[in-house]
Amino acid sequence: MSTLAPAAPASTADVAMPAASSRASASVVPWPLWAVAFASTSVIVGVLWDISWHRSIGRDSFWTPAHLAIYLGGVVAGLSCGWLVLHTTFAGSARERAAGVSFWGFRGPLGAWVCIWGALAMIVSAPFDDWWHNAYGLDVEILSPPHVVLAFGINAIAVGAMLMALARQNAAPVPSRVLQALFVYTGGFLILQAATLFMEYIGIPNLQHGPRYFYTSAAIFPVLLVGIALGAASRWGATAAAGVYMGVTLLMIWILQLFPAQPMLAPIMRQIDHMVPQSFPLLLVVPAVAVDLIVNRIPAGAGRLRRVAVGAGAGVAGMLALTAVQWPFAEFLLTEPARNFFFAADQFGYTRAPGAYQYVFWGRPMTAAAAGWTGLIAAASALCGLWLGNWMTRVRR
Repeated sequence: MSTLAPAAPASTADVAMPAASSRASASVVPWPLWAVAFASTSVIVGVLWDISWHRSIGRDSFWTPAHLAIYLGGVVAGLSCGWLVLHTTFAGSARERAAGVSFWGFRGPLGAWVCIWGALAMIVSAPFDDWWHNAYGLDVEILSPPHVVLAFGINAIAVGAMLMALARQNAAPVPSRVLQALFVYTGGFLILQAATLFMEYIGIPNLQHGPRYFYTSAAIFPVLLVGIALGAASRWGATAAAGVYMGVTLLMIWILQLFPAQPMLAPIMRQIDHMVPQSFPLLLVVPAVAVDLIVNRIPAGAGRLRRVAVGAGAGVAGMLALTAVQWPFAEFLLTEPARNFFFAADQFGYTRAPGAYQYVFWGRPMTAAAAGWTGLIAAASALCGLWLGNWMTRVRR
């Protein structure tokens, strides 16, 4: 009588292989994530180009190259993430569908849904913006109603790209350098978009000694820097994102000045012979270094009170560092040595008449009370960033 030999027990390695393979797949960067990173780049390049176009030429047509770059980014983000949702819903594995977020019976990554919403907002803003200009002419400020709708859509694409990178970064067995780079890259665009949206309050050197500049900076930068520092799987996440903000802005400043331009829409208050770029970026790398150094000192098991204290301290320290470097640098940008190709100082749009106002600071002077309010706003903003960063570390979908 023959007997059957018992099957050999599966080795630990054999049992672990499917799980390890599943985790390793999280480190792979899917093409839709590359697509939304490209979309974020196209959008912000188009936005900075469009602002320069308005300041140098005027709005001669909706179909300017700058507008095409902006809406190209929206279309690429919407189509690529739409494909990802359809693929996950109808052809995705059980693990992919389980990791997705359900909406109207479709399933896909949270970041993909955010990008789709952003793309739809951008598309809606296009005819709204065209009607607005036809009805009211050239914008006198950045925060017009159609531009606010467009800004929400643009920010959503950057946030969606960050969430897509985060979900894979947090699910990966070991941190992926590519995913880390994509996260801080898109985080840098989020900082750049915020700085551009509030350019009329913080982006002009003549404003950078007044309370409004300090209040606005304290409100928008600590939340972003602290959040990115906590969400990044590296010690220098905020610094890298701030470097992206400064690097892209500088490249656009230097490239735009190379192209000739001539005003085409009255009133023409000064002669322009080249594209007028935006002002030199804020020296945000310095406060970002301070935020990274402080946030990374929070131990893993720290209590809530300690985390709150360290987070608020990071916001205040970041604003102190920004003040220490930006205050004298703003003074320098109003002097003659800064009026060159590199610093691009003293370049105003053609609708502003020349005058002595170009070389002085505008608005109310800074006071001790305003400095105190700046500190409180920075602390509150950083606490929002602390909550945001903690949430980002838990993103898996």
